[in-house]
Amino acid sequence: MRPGALPPFASVFAQRSKEIAVPEVTPAQKVVVLDFGAQYGQLIARRVRDLHVYSEIVPCDVTAAELAQTAPAAIILSGGPASVYADDAPTVDPAIFELGIPVLGFCYGQQIMAVTLGGEVGHTEAGEYGPAQLTRMGESRLLDATPGQQTVWMSHRDAVRRVPDGFVVTAATEACPVAAMECPERRLFATQFHPEVRHTPFGNAMLSNFLFGVCGLERTWTMDGIIDDAVAAIRSQVGSDRVILGLSGGVDSSVVAALCARAIGKQLTCVFVNHGLLRKDEPEQVEAVFSKQFDVDFVHVHAEQRYLELLAGVTDPEEKRRIIGEQFWKEFFAVAEQLDGVKFLAQGTIYPDIIESGVRKTGGKASTIKSHHNLIPFPDGVSFDLIEPLDHFFKDEVRALGTALGLPDPIVHRQPFPGPGLAIRIIGDVTAEKLGILKDADAIVREELDVYNERLFEETGERNGPHAVWQYFAVLPDIRSVGVMGDERTYARPVILRAVESSDAMTADWARLPYDVLARISSRIVAEVPGVNRVVYDITSKPPATIEWE
Repeated sequence: MRPGALPPFASVFAQRSKEIAVPEVTPAQKVVVLDFGAQYGQLIARRVRDLHVYSEIVPCDVTAAELAQTAPAAIILSGGPASVYADDAPTVDPAIFELGIPVLGFCYGQQIMAVTLGGEVGHTEAGEYGPAQLTRMGESRLLDATPGQQTVWMSHRDAVRRVPDGFVVTAATEACPVAAMECPERRLFATQFHPEVRHTPFGNAMLSNFLFGVCGLERTWTMDGIIDDAVAAIRSQVGSDRVILGLSGGVDSSVVAALCARAIGKQLTCVFVNHGLLRKDEPEQVEAVFSKQFDVDFVHVHAEQRYLELLAGVTDPEEKRRIIGEQFWKEFFAVAEQLDGVKFLAQGTIYPDIIESGVRKTGGKASTIKSHHNLIPFPDGVSFDLIEPLDHFFKDEVRALGTALGLPDPIVHRQPFPGPGLAIRIIGDVTAEKLGILKDADAIVREELDVYNERLFEETGERNGPHAVWQYFAVLPDIRSVGVMGDERTYARPVILRAVESSDAMTADWARLPYDVLARISSRIVAEVPGVNRVVYDITSKPPATIEWE
């Protein structure tokens, strides 16, 4: 269908998209994680997927009937911060334990299993936080082939005092007499410790014992199978219709484009809105990949000058974001108006977006999409069905998909980059001169720290190992500083270097870069970037700071 006429955009961005059901395509064999508010909830699902078994997270208040409709092969109960005896403590439907489906509980998951089935949980005299020495007690299907004495990761104050009828205690620590319990006949297992964290060295062995020994699952969640299933699902949904995609050059939208290209080829139109705020050489790289490597229609919208005019004199970062977001959709829908037969819009929503927006997918129902950062505010008269082929994948899985689909490493392993681009790494108003300075300085930062990270990888074999830099970039503040170059006084701009160590951006610490690396970056920027006479290094962690400056 052809999108209708667009309304004035002043009102468009106060609207929400119409509620659209998303077709759900998941493997027949899956593990569900009941989330009781655990800080490790997503980590549990990822660890299961690391073992090549598909898993997804559902709210802890899901009913047994809803679960039965989806026919999971196994259930894992996550940890959580509450006390099981608190008035507002999350509970679990007791009928879940009568479904005949194997259940494994961690921390709060063990406690809620115990009290639901007739056991007792109490408040211990001393909490247990961090590493603890675990001692196995007798036979255990869950702990099979793990050492009799081993280190596990604890984080609790409450603990099981009395196990339910039919359960046996299979492990203990000095402070926790019931560190693990199980009822093999009913295939119910639980631990007070956290097998899903790396600080429990034999945690993966325990998960493997449960998934493959107890549940009899197979390692079917492989990259080849994932791609085949995703391509088939896209073809089935799209049929002979056409699809449009707003391509940013980031990993999520790029992987969606590559998947759709494999599935439907020229039925896909990729619209790349070049606002001029990407990093140096990135627009050219995006065009080269998607106009030459993949057989899709690629539309490169050169909007650089329009953005500069709109941003002229704007210093407030939130106003910058608003202008950039509004103009993006103006540019995008202007192209959409010119295309005939476009029924679907593809976007790079990933699984954490779904989880964090509270969307619930249980009971065989495809829930309506709620507000999350990829949700597009359709104007009146514009109607698309959504295709979100990554909405079951975590970020690391998306990157692996990108590599398997043939995307180049600079796109697959692209660092986190704000939607408004360099506009919020320029403090103050955005001009062509400032953009040129920042792009050149930032390119030097990335080039030098790419080399540094590669050297660490060769030494350690880990991509994000100790001392590796997770994110790094340059910031251009709205000040000038006095300097001297060639025996002459200068009054030029400083550049701020930001480099942090992190794994998920929730927290971050400034990177302890070697002095020779810092010196080389500083010398190169001052020598190679006209208009810069000083480089400073931001040594603030998150919190109290954020990674970005605006």
